[in-house]
Amino acid sequence: MESDRPGAILAYTSRPMDLAALWPWLLVLVACSLFAGVVAGLLGVGGGIVLVPVLDVVLRAGGVPADWSMHIAIATSLATIIPTAIASSRAHHARGGVDWGIARAWAPGMLCGALAGSLLAARAPDAWLAGVFGIVAAAVATKMLLTPPDLRLADTTPRGAGGNLIAAVIGGLSAMMGIGGGTLSVPAMTLTGGAIHQAVGTAAFFGLLIALPGTLGYLSADAATGLPPLTLGLVSLPALAVVAPCTMLTAPWGARLAHRLPRRLLSQVFGVFLAIVSLRMFYRMTTSF
Repeated sequence: MESDRPGAILAYTSRPMDLAALWPWLLVLVACSLFAGVVAGLLGVGGGIVLVPVLDVVLRAGGVPADWSMHIAIATSLATIIPTAIASSRAHHARGGVDWGIARAWAPGMLCGALAGSLLAARAPDAWLAGVFGIVAAAVATKMLLTPPDLRLADTTPRGAGGNLIAAVIGGLSAMMGIGGGTLSVPAMTLTGGAIHQAVGTAAFFGLLIALPGTLGYLSADAATGLPPLTLGLVSLPALAVVAPCTMLTAPWGARLAHRLPRRLLSQVFGVFLAIVSLRMFYRMTTSF
């Protein structure tokens, strides 16, 4: 592969995907997609925090070079979040778990940030993307596990210009990571006076605000030649067809479970999970250089 990264997306020639060898990995992808749906509903994170590392491994097993597998994993994960976020946010809304005032106030910044983040990520080196993923996941895990549950930086969640600035950063980073925004918006809301259960429900809706413009950005990317069959822009349609039904099925289960768990336990589950994911991404980053 010829590459002068960072810079414009260049062409490469990949070997054909070995479908027979992929069957075990497809089963792994289905299992992880079902789990990702539960995590999406439980934590309001859209499921991408699970799917991106798994898709990265599956794509490389199918013959996609590591230089592009991370990009396709992130773009495809973000596309799967659209139906997952709809299913999850509806389940949370039915239980009064979505703060629609914050959702409306943060929507403009979230939408703009997500589009900008996806356009930037489409041209970024794969190691850089893995590093961003790992750093953000580690920072949030530290917050969820080590800070007191009643820690507050403000009494009320900011709206207006300040709120939209926060939302734009959350949307941009989330689109670059292929996640639904809960990884960042849940801590942001709980640190500014929000209750964990309502923060999780509202974050589920933020996943939709991030995934829609973010996916459009990845679909419009100048994709390299030789990508896996049925890849549109940087989105793998076959992977999307496998993952989306699974996450839609199990996201409502996680939402129901979220409203039955104690606040502190929910934070700890979130933190441990993110710590594991961050370690995986730091390893991925070191192997990309």
